[in-house]
Amino acid sequence: MSPLLSIVLPVHGVERFLPQCLDSLRAETCHPGEVEIIAVDDLSPDGCGALLDRHAADDDRMRVLHLTENQGLGGARTAGLAEARGRYVWFVDSDDWLPDGALDAVLAELRREDASAQPVDVLLTDFTHVYQDGTTEPNPWRHLLATGPLLTGCTAEQQPALLRSVMAVWNKVLRRAFLQDLGVSFGRGHYEDISVTYPALLAAGRLRYLDRPCYAYRRGRPGAITSTASAKHADAFAQYDAIFAFLDGRPDPLRGLVFDRTVRQALTVYDTPGLVPEELRGAFFARIADHIARHRPPGHHVPRGAHGIAYRLAALGARRSYDELRRTRALPQAARRTTAAVAPALRRAVRGGARSTVYGVLRRLPLDENLAVYAAYWHRGYACNPAAIYEKARELAPQIRGVWVVETRAQAAALPAGVPYVLLNSPAYLRVTATAKYFVNNVNFPHTLAKRPGTVHLQTQHGTPLKSMGMDLREFPVAADGMDFDRLREAVGRWDYLVSPNPHTSEHFGRAFPGRYELLETGYPRNDRLANATAEECAAVREALGLPAGQRVVLYAPTHREARGGYLPLLDLPELARRLGPGHTLLVRTHYFHGGGPGELATAADAARIVDVSDHPVVEDLYLAADALLTDYSSVMFDFAVLDRPVVVFAPDWDEYRSVRGVYFDLLAEPPGAVAADPAAVARALLAGDPEPALRAHFRERFCPWDDGGAAERVVRRVFPTGAPAPAPTDRVLTA
Repeated sequence: MSPLLSIVLPVHGVERFLPQCLDSLRAETCHPGEVEIIAVDDLSPDGCGALLDRHAADDDRMRVLHLTENQGLGGARTAGLAEARGRYVWFVDSDDWLPDGALDAVLAELRREDASAQPVDVLLTDFTHVYQDGTTEPNPWRHLLATGPLLTGCTAEQQPALLRSVMAVWNKVLRRAFLQDLGVSFGRGHYEDISVTYPALLAAGRLRYLDRPCYAYRRGRPGAITSTASAKHADAFAQYDAIFAFLDGRPDPLRGLVFDRTVRQALTVYDTPGLVPEELRGAFFARIADHIARHRPPGHHVPRGAHGIAYRLAALGARRSYDELRRTRALPQAARRTTAAVAPALRRAVRGGARSTVYGVLRRLPLDENLAVYAAYWHRGYACNPAAIYEKARELAPQIRGVWVVETRAQAAALPAGVPYVLLNSPAYLRVTATAKYFVNNVNFPHTLAKRPGTVHLQTQHGTPLKSMGMDLREFPVAADGMDFDRLREAVGRWDYLVSPNPHTSEHFGRAFPGRYELLETGYPRNDRLANATAEECAAVREALGLPAGQRVVLYAPTHREARGGYLPLLDLPELARRLGPGHTLLVRTHYFHGGGPGELATAADAARIVDVSDHPVVEDLYLAADALLTDYSSVMFDFAVLDRPVVVFAPDWDEYRSVRGVYFDLLAEPPGAVAADPAAVARALLAGDPEPALRAHFRERFCPWDDGGAAERVVRRVFPTGAPAPAPTDRVLTA
């Protein structure tokens, strides 16, 4: 009978580490013939070959292959796999080792799987990083793996976050027949295993994670590829080609995620000092551009943030701009701008030296006590709490001149008539930001904008937090990807006031944004419009949006998911439209990070109409037009609750979202309405009309107590000179 497990051990130049590795391959519960060890002496220049022969003489499980030509890790693994007879195969690196009891634990899992109706194709194990000084680090990706689906068995499509974990082969035990049927092979040179691990994870009918450290991975040893300068780092591109050759012709929904991961890895190699030799960096960057051009999937959405801007620069082959942005640390700042304006923003950033000098001179001018600078959503336009405060300040403090910062002329043209503006980084922008007394924003102004003594910075934020925010993200590395916490502390240090929409937010803001600002417990100014809305205004908005009379309108507004990248239609919208029927209109608004919505989706005559409203500039219009809200974990639910209309929560991946992003309360225990996990349940809840009014009442009591229509006035009277004290919030919502 064939062995249950074959351990393939490639060996080259590791005489110092090999004894520990070989000693660790013993098991207390191993049955005779259950394990075979195939050690491949890859023409090792030291004493490894003789050491293997001596060990094999005392261990009848081991066979030694002595290669006559050095093949590298990939070739040695391929040679060992050809000799393997086990039903499962584990590729162990000979400079690492298995902790005590690890092999016993893996064998126990494989016995169960081997006897099951659907044996696992890939068993992933937990692992530990071990450094030269003896210190250890737990698996930094464990939070992506130790979840319900992977602990019991699932596919990569059901747990796509696993593709953001380490792609090495050494913590993955593979069913040998499955691996051989894939038709893939290890590559030559560096990063040789990703051409096997990506296809294996994507094609596996069943994956499982063993939540026990079963592998000790040695980090930072001399000669390791992660710390050695070499032209062979460019070998990664051949492995990428192999991965996408495997995916060609396969309708794999995770292709975009794989593409993002490969680009990110290539840029990380380029960014890491000491890996790509200086004389080869230009050619390496050009290879990244070529990789993007050849393998970017159709319809792929560039991620928002620093990585999205890096993709655009790399795709253009704009190495000098990329390097300058990295050097000046402008990339994280630029990442908070819309993707539509990335190219001009980058050109301006590269020319930033002269602006800095001009700005420094202008800051010596006296402060203008009656000038306020407004911005929202990284200079996207007139919106949110800053817009509501601007309008109320014109009424209550007319002596304060408000000027808006926008990034493009198109955004300037979209401003309401008569609203003054400056273009970002223009001479006029430098002057107003150097001399204004007041600054109002729902995100942070650029760090290059210094806070002068005597200025007042009002931070409004832009949503009630369900998900972890600010400094709390230090515990959630995937969600915090690219976040500069030192820069965040610096930004919070400039705040004089922070607006809170409700007591829940006040409780968490102090920890998420530690600072010496005054917390304004006023409610959100942007929600005044919702609290004061009349039936006539709602009807006018619906008419302006072209919504027919008599239609029941549902607004679908999903949030961003860090673990999944850009917009992914987790909800089958045409199927939902069919179930709702022609009496409904479905407005679809994707998160602004995604740079676009689902586009036009055709539906049958007997189905609801689907309208993409992702680019509609004023989300409050959509709230007023909607009879019901369908969302997942977006903060829109807290604003929409002010209208006291039905809310349905679509939560098919709550456990994953909570694990990756972190949350401040259990939404499923305290939802604003019905909770559903599939289109049928969503449709039933929406067709029920108002299925959970008691849940909504409790939700409004907790999250909307200050939404009485007077939040903007309270903020303006506290921050600006108006000659009148700020009124206290009423209990309008609680008594409605």
